[in-house]
Amino acid sequence: MTAEPLTPDLAGLDALLAEQDEPQLSPDAYKTVFRQHPAGVAVVALVDDATGRPVGFTATSVISVSATPPLLAFSIASTSSSWDALSRARTLAVSFLADDQDDVSARFATSGTDRFAAGGWSALPTGEPVVDGALTWVRARVVQRTPVGSSYLVSLRALEHGTRGDATGPLVYHDRTYHRIGDHTAI
Repeated sequence: MTAEPLTPDLAGLDALLAEQDEPQLSPDAYKTVFRQHPAGVAVVALVDDATGRPVGFTATSVISVSATPPLLAFSIASTSSSWDALSRARTLAVSFLADDQDDVSARFATSGTDRFAAGGWSALPTGEPVVDGALTWVRARVVQRTPVGSSYLVSLRALEHGTRGDATGPLVYHDRTYHRIGDHTAI
């Protein structure tokens, strides 16, 4: 006997939000709050099933959800140029950037360019693109795409990973600026 997968009941979300009459943050105030919250930087990459071309974007919204089973998630705007390919993808790779890869993050955050043209990436044997020199990466299967507000929350099951051999630190994004953390920032 197999258990039914747990899925949140989001059908009533819009109705619930509409009936709540308390004031809410403006988009600018909301952005101000999260600019003060540092985040790790990752590149999410996949191969578009329709074109066979790699697609990727910078994400600072990657979160660990569960170790058992190994689940992670990220959010993406429904207006993102990568959404169409991501909406069909079965698997993808998340490359967690090292502190010397701010240029890679900026490239994958820029719209209207071929983010892969400059190189600096390799395809896994299964086809997913991974950023060369990333601190670590995870190959994952898309489990769920949940519409939430003007974005999608994409849930993933981690299948395999790789880690950079040297002792570099992670790239961090805070208040619209890249940062490096290390022993000098430890408390």
